[in-house]
Amino acid sequence: MDATAIALARDNALPIIVFSLDEPGGFRGILAGQGTYTRVQG
Repeated sequence: MDATAIALARDNALPIIVFSLDEPGGFRGILAGQGTYTRVQG
C-alpha cells in the first residue's frame, strides 16, 4: 500500500485488512469472517 491509500483509509475511518494471498481460500475466508488476518483500525 502506498501512503495515499493509507491516508484515505484513515480519513474515511476505513479499516485495513492484512492477509496472505498464498493461503488456500484466503480472500473468500476473510469475506466469511474466517481465516488468519490482521485488522488495522485508524
